[in-house]
Amino acid sequence: MIIKEIKIFLQNVCKNNLLTNTILEVQKEFDIIFIQKPLWSSILSLSNKKEEKLVGVPNHSNWIIFSRNTSSDHDSPRVISYINVRLS
Repeated sequence: MIIKEIKIFLQNVCKNNLLTNTILEVQKEFDIIFIQKPLWSSILSLSNKKEEKLVGVPNHSNWIIFSRNTSSDHDSPRVISYINVRLS
């Protein structure tokens, strides 16, 4: 596939998951979405026997998430990238 034009959307969501989910649902015509200040939430893993908490951001079936690796819980990325699955 040859891509001649890439549409990019950038938004500061101020740690608001509702706004992040709305953007991912509504802005499907964009190829890449950059979310600044996402809310990193802790969830309990049901498959992990040690009951360690997992930390993540909203996920959507139309988007692939990219972020940098972190070395600690207090060093979560300030920008996360969502790539539209149609580009894959």
